Amino acid sequence: MRLTDRISIGVLTRVVPRDLVDEVIAESGRKEKRSRLLPAHVVVYYVLALALFFGEAYDEVMRRLVGGLRFLGNWSAEWKVPTTSAISQARRRLGAVPLEVLFRRVAVPIARPGTRGAWFRSWRVMAIDGVIIDVPDTPENNEVFEHTTGGRGESAFPVVRIVGLGECGTHAIVAAEVGTWGTGERTLAARLVPDLEPDMLVLMDRGFYSYKLWQAIGDTGAAAVFRVTSNMILPMLEAYPDGSYRSVLLEATRQSPIRKRARRTGEGANNVLAAAGPPCRVVEYMIENRGGDTETFCLITSILDYRDAPARELAALYNERWELELTLDEIEIHQLGHGRVLRSKSPEMVEQEIWGILLAHYAVRHLMHEAADTADVDPDRLSFIRSLRLIRRQITGQADFPPSPTR
Repeated sequence: MRLTDRISIGVLTRVVPRDLVDEVIAESGRKEKRSRLLPAHVVVYYVLALALFFGEAYDEVMRRLVGGLRFLGNWSAEWKVPTTSAISQARRRLGAVPLEVLFRRVAVPIARPGTRGAWFRSWRVMAIDGVIIDVPDTPENNEVFEHTTGGRGESAFPVVRIVGLGECGTHAIVAAEVGTWGTGERTLAARLVPDLEPDMLVLMDRGFYSYKLWQAIGDTGAAAVFRVTSNMILPMLEAYPDGSYRSVLLEATRQSPIRKRARRTGEGANNVLAAAGPPCRVVEYMIENRGGDTETFCLITSILDYRDAPARELAALYNERWELELTLDEIEIHQLGHGRVLRSKSPEMVEQEIWGILLAHYAVRHLMHEAADTADVDPDRLSFIRSLRLIRRQITGQADFPPSPTR
């Protein structure tokens, strides 16, 4: 048994098992043809370790990864901690594909029927939102990733945009798309539609709404709640007792002629409008901000029966969308450290690093959910940063061993 067969990432192998790692490596065509100091499966776990020990140097992360073996007396004198150059070469050989495939295989919704805060009636509460992260300012990265522009000029670093589909009750990101600053959140959100399931209810902020995205989500059978701008024209076709009303969504290029035709029909105007586009239900309410100012919220939902989702309950539910923003903060502030720049100096390694970060975050959240489920408490009551610190200590204090005996 080689030393590298024993290297793993401690407690996280329960979520990312070695057999699955080997399977994905083989499917991706990254299996080595000869024995190496850093075989592909070790590099996979190393990339996950980089995501957990973000501020540490390359060689120091490797020492943490194998530290438990030396402590347990299973260190091989022939195996030396690789140099930074050797580690970089091993990452390039592995590429980004195995980490992306591994994330898509592992990251699935984890809330059970009894998980607190994860459900609204019979729907699993999900949200879609995005974040931008700085990447190193290298010629290779600048060819792919743009710098942001604003009132203060161009940003110091190029950025990568990540849009994720998250489970609000558990803070688990179960799908993600990676793009550039110019790609746009709506474009990346549309790529997440195939990951939706009929039992999901998706919450989205007003920057995400589009007619095509609404239709695409509806085709999956999932329910949707969008916040839209207050100047969006939503004709009232029928008022409901809970204060909401039935309306219709019209494609932007057809709105004007449809409304003109509806006005010409007089009393039959509502019938013309109702037949011109997909139906929706509208919920409007006001909130008072901290400064005492009021703000109007306008929500549209595909749940047409007000008895299935009363207006007051939908207004309260929409607040759960912030849970995904908190999830992205966990990654950006606690896991990476506020203001940190990714390590990778080429676009493919940037993608590899991002999939490793998302996979590591999912694994932490999965273990937190197991702990909350065992204690029968809401996962929100557990601290992400304390859980992350605990897992870091576990990684440096133990190694993963195969079930078969070793010499």
